[in-house]
Amino acid sequence: MAKIIIKKELCKSCSLCISVCPKKILVLDDKLNKLGFLPVKVVNEKECIGCQMCVLMCPEACIEIYQDE
Repeated sequence: MAKIIIKKELCKSCSLCISVCPKKILVLDDKLNKLGFLPVKVVNEKECIGCQMCVLMCPEACIEIYQDE
């Protein structure tokens, strides 16, 4: 299983990560961050396959994925 870390204060709601997630587990949060954007959140981390597409797509580098051993 993968561990997803989203640095919500860096997210600018571009939704690029949401568009490339094959499992569709990323959505926009309903609470604004300090920049005034709705950051991305994970709805079901257990479904993450660790493909890192969201990490590669994020222009702000605010997503990290770690694989559990």
